[in-house]
Amino acid sequence: MRWSLLRAIPLCCAVLVGFVTLQAAAVGAQGETRYRIETRTDRLATVDERFSDSQIALLEKLNRADVEHLGQLPALVVPESWNDELWYSVLPLRYPSAEAWPTFLVVYLPGQLFGAYEFGKLVRWGPVSSGNRSNPTSDGTFALNWRSTGRASTVDPDWFMRWYFNFGNREGLAFHAYSLPGYPASHGCIRLLERDAQWLFDWGQTWVLDSTANRVLTTGTPVFIVGRYDFDAAPPWRSVSWLSTTVVLPSASTTEH
Repeated sequence: MRWSLLRAIPLCCAVLVGFVTLQAAAVGAQGETRYRIETRTDRLATVDERFSDSQIALLEKLNRADVEHLGQLPALVVPESWNDELWYSVLPLRYPSAEAWPTFLVVYLPGQLFGAYEFGKLVRWGPVSSGNRSNPTSDGTFALNWRSTGRASTVDPDWFMRWYFNFGNREGLAFHAYSLPGYPASHGCIRLLERDAQWLFDWGQTWVLDSTANRVLTTGTPVFIVGRYDFDAAPPWRSVSWLSTTVVLPSASTTEH
């Protein structure tokens, strides 16, 4: 399948004890939730001491970093109120190009996040860590192919990738669980939080091959990768003006090969 591309824009922000406000509060794109971006001035308490498990789970998404890296970030995005995770998504809650598909994945590289759609309705979103400056993840149209509960990396066999779901068979690209440091750090794959990777493993649809396993009869879940990450700019999710605008996704019209 081939799809047309365009570009997009915008996301969410925050408040923490032991932090000093960098920018004024902003209104979230999907509702009236406000955020502030704060920088750490002292370390009187750890993230684990300051927040509940469910709050930390949301902080991981907003800051594009797993819990092991949250305390190392120079600034944190924290909401002033705590609601369902979908409330904080800057991806549209409905996406017309996905309405014909039972499952449809969007990866928005500038904002380092993914959105999972069912017949055009957003059902889950989360942070990603895509390819680093030397190995950037390409934008374009792909599809989920095959999956494995875990594989060793061909780059370094000591790197074990759990909940591996391939979307670039020739290039060896996949969604999988691995560390999220708060910026693009992979070798081209798309890293996810462990819980998001396991969810995608169960939710996504694989391809269907013929009896010789040489021809694709039915493609898997469409994967639409949008935009490029700007490695020379500050992370956009730490900007109030960026956070207050909903991402406008390009149209993704599809045709079969």
